Amino acid sequence: MLPIKVPPLGESIVEATVSRWLKKEGDAVAAGDTLVDLETDKITVEVPALKPGVLTKRAKQEGEVVHVDDILGELDETAVPATAGAGGGAAVSAGATPPAAPSSPVSTPTVARSAVPAPQTPAQSEAVKSSPAARRIADERGIDIAAVSGTGRGGVVSKPDVLAAPSAPPRGGNGATPGARETREKMTTRRKRIAENLLQSQQSTAHLTTFNEVDMSAVNALREKFKEKVEKEHGVKLTFMPFFVRAAVQALRQFPSINAQVDGDSIIYKHYVNMGIAVASDAGLVVPNVKDADRKGMIEISRDISEIAKRARDGKLTMDDLTGGSFTITNGGVFGSLVSTPIINFPQVAILGLHKTQDRPVAINGQVVIRPMMYIALSYDHRIVEGAHAVQFLVRVKELIEDPAAMLIE
Repeated sequence: MLPIKVPPLGESIVEATVSRWLKKEGDAVAAGDTLVDLETDKITVEVPALKPGVLTKRAKQEGEVVHVDDILGELDETAVPATAGAGGGAAVSAGATPPAAPSSPVSTPTVARSAVPAPQTPAQSEAVKSSPAARRIADERGIDIAAVSGTGRGGVVSKPDVLAAPSAPPRGGNGATPGARETREKMTTRRKRIAENLLQSQQSTAHLTTFNEVDMSAVNALREKFKEKVEKEHGVKLTFMPFFVRAAVQALRQFPSINAQVDGDSIIYKHYVNMGIAVASDAGLVVPNVKDADRKGMIEISRDISEIAKRARDGKLTMDDLTGGSFTITNGGVFGSLVSTPIINFPQVAILGLHKTQDRPVAINGQVVIRPMMYIALSYDHRIVEGAHAVQFLVRVKELIEDPAAMLIE
């Protein structure tokens, strides 16, 4: 028997939660087939079969917390399947009793398995191609993903496909029946760590927030002028986030304490900007970062933001995506937030919060006019960031956004 162990999970990560088994006991697997998904506080780790064989034991159940080198299950490598992985049909291991209802081998990490109550036809036995986000939502809502029609390229089932599908009756976290007044659900490893980090940030920093407002007219006009050209020539959509990234980078050069970190009784000043972009994924808030944003132009920043946001939605973020950030921008405006006080992404010392752009009357040159206005907020650690510097930083961001030509020239 070949033990299936929890692999190394990444720097400083020692535990994970068994998110989902993709194979049942008795299933034949090929080398490289994903057996189980593990969810850490940062990423989802896929555990593959190192050799072909038959999964004989699942030692850990979905929802259990495991640590590096824990035994997840056992694989009988002597029971080599006749066909594995590529054929699409159920493989029968040598000397093993075939199951009553054949199951479809999962040949790639992007394939989801669903239970089938009766023997499958050849068409039914084909692997269901789906995104990680689609599989996660289907599991949460009790939806048979095999019954969902995929609209993605090659028939891949995507998140919108699952959201549009009818849900099964709700399941309580403690086995409660539909209509129960309360249900209990165990926190995932990721949710627990998010809660711990947010609480640590509030308890470990002298948290303070300052506000300002920005006239978005100039940025909106610039986007309208160039967005079609940029998308046609570079294949990326020009959103307003890259403008704020560029503005923040330039403001951080003037106020280096806002791009620093406290280490005991020392201050570490960072001569680079790894710009964290807060992304709301299905598994919770994650903050991947654009490496060396201070060395990149608007188009490259746009492309990087688009790529990390897609990886976040698809559950494909790497440890490198999530580590090394020096400053963060969060955008509550996409959910309709008008104003908020963002929590610092510890151990960073500041975070810029963006909000909904809304037409408001403002006084310009003695006249009341209607302009698209956005409130912006800077939460900062008052231990090393002076209040005056925080205010001036936000004023500088405002100036650059309201005069983007100067920002682009610089």
